[in-house]
Amino acid sequence: MGFSGWPLEAVEFFRGLQADNTKAYWNVYRALYEASVREPMAELLTGLSAEFGPSRIARPYRDVRFRADKSPYKTEIYATFDRGGYVNFSADGLTAAHGYFAMTAAQLERYRRAVDDDADGVHLAEIVGRLRAEGLEVGGGQALKTAPRGYSADHPRIELLRCKGLICWRHWPVEPWLHTAEASGKVAGVLRAAAPLHQWLDRNVGPDPV
Repeated sequence: MGFSGWPLEAVEFFRGLQADNTKAYWNVYRALYEASVREPMAELLTGLSAEFGPSRIARPYRDVRFRADKSPYKTEIYATFDRGGYVNFSADGLTAAHGYFAMTAAQLERYRRAVDDDADGVHLAEIVGRLRAEGLEVGGGQALKTAPRGYSADHPRIELLRCKGLICWRHWPVEPWLHTAEASGKVAGVLRAAAPLHQWLDRNVGPDPV
């Protein structure tokens, strides 16, 4: 079967998990998770793979070794595409994103040099402006409160220079279309729209050498 949306039971599963994040709850409803949460995500990714490449679904278990909160299960399901896309589904709704969520020190150095450049930096600002005009969010998951060292606080692209990662995303609350195949088109639309941003990052920042 192809992707036909997440059933209402998927939303109810995560609401229940938020209220009772225990192994007992998980054991009772694990079959529901597999059928109503994970399987639709797998079908969504399969349907998008021809355009956006291979993907992987994150494990539902939280790493609690260094956390004060010892809740054992994630109250969301998310997946990443090898080419940089991201999809997240939870009781709060659906999120699609594209970009570099976090950068290493070496990547940040390359990124800031490119943002500072009169050609590449202006091009990035134009891309960001277009995406925001289309109703998409663009920013860094983390950002400095002040200008990075070596850059002026009145730099014309200071907002971008302060970012420690750069992503484009859109979040939708739970609506009836989430339970239909229309959700696939919503995700694909964000990934397509954000492609110029990701291409700029690949060209100017790229991965660190192994």
